[in-house]
Amino acid sequence: MPWLKATLRGQVVLACASADGSFATFGGKVEIRYKPNDGRRYDALAKNLTVADPTLLPDETCGEADKPAAKKEGAATPTKGSSRGSAKAAASPPVHVEGALTVYTDGACTGNPGPAGLGVVVIEGAGRRELSEYLGEGTNNIAELTAIERALDMTHGRAEPVRIHTDSQYAIGVLSKGWKAKANRELIAGILDKLKVRRGIALVYVPGHAGVPLNERADELARLAIKTRQTREEAV
Repeated sequence: MPWLKATLRGQVVLACASADGSFATFGGKVEIRYKPNDGRRYDALAKNLTVADPTLLPDETCGEADKPAAKKEGAATPTKGSSRGSAKAAASPPVHVEGALTVYTDGACTGNPGPAGLGVVVIEGAGRRELSEYLGEGTNNIAELTAIERALDMTHGRAEPVRIHTDSQYAIGVLSKGWKAKANRELIAGILDKLKVRRGIALVYVPGHAGVPLNERADELARLAIKTRQTREEAV
């Protein structure tokens, strides 16, 4: 997602934004950073934020934030997670639709850009197929998008509706909400071409690092690929 310079109680912060220049709110809160790429994130109430500069900053302004942030006096409420979305520990589990093929995807990178990997979990009856793929150098957004593309490839030819769960609001925005992409245009165009010829595909947002088991498993697979620098696909 892009970023905006905003003020929070008189202090300049970086706030997660939508493509139209508004704050990207989840449950009334906006993901913010006090410094770019410092590995710490906070959530602030949207009503407490004021746009300081309407210029949209690129997605890469702030990388992943996997480290928990200590709460500051008078500051926004910290959460543990990454720039991929709101990470509420009490988040409701996603609803699974009867008759639909359930898929979970995730992407990760060490540094942004840096070594990148993806994970895909496809539920098949009582079992599942898992993909852990090393992508080489890339960004978190590239990994998230490529994971969704792999999910489409892994479910190609299936008659059932497919619900692809992702914790990337960015990916959902550029693939299904008409957000204008400033980067990764060729990759996005290729995925959109695949979506155009498929019916019954739904991209479903799921909070990252919120204890949703299959989302956590997709994250594990993505990070395993980075750690081992290997790609593997297997039935479990």
